Amino acid sequence: MVQKYLSKISGPLLDRIDLHVEVTPVNFTELASDRLAEKSEFIRDRVIKARDVQAERFGNKPDLHANAQMSPQMVRDICKITAAGQALLKKAMEKLGLSARAYDRILKVSRTIADLAGSEEIELEHLAEAINFRSLDREGWAG
Repeated sequence: MVQKYLSKISGPLLDRIDLHVEVTPVNFTELASDRLAEKSEFIRDRVIKARDVQAERFGNKPDLHANAQMSPQMVRDICKITAAGQALLKKAMEKLGLSARAYDRILKVSRTIADLAGSEEIELEHLAEAINFRSLDREGWAG
């Protein structure tokens, strides 16, 4: 039933959603484990720092506050990736059949992931994580 419902969602609509995340149930063993999770205060500090980086990046543009608001030309100027990153993104674009809009959105999300990691450059792992957030573009999502 989930697949039937998802097939009714148009590609152009999915293109406009930056993060697609399938949330699966957590089993009892994981819930009951003593594994320490990252504290909310640390996550909050990382988010504040990333927002500060973005505010500085767009300081001369009062209408821009976040990476998600970048124009396609700004994406080209600000979201530079290595040759290895370009190869990874090309492979993902071909395999998932992604659009030009999805390409820009992946770069914006990878720039945000890099900002959260405190990295000046978009690294391969940031790009891979952003591509991974396009789960609704994958065949067989949700079972």
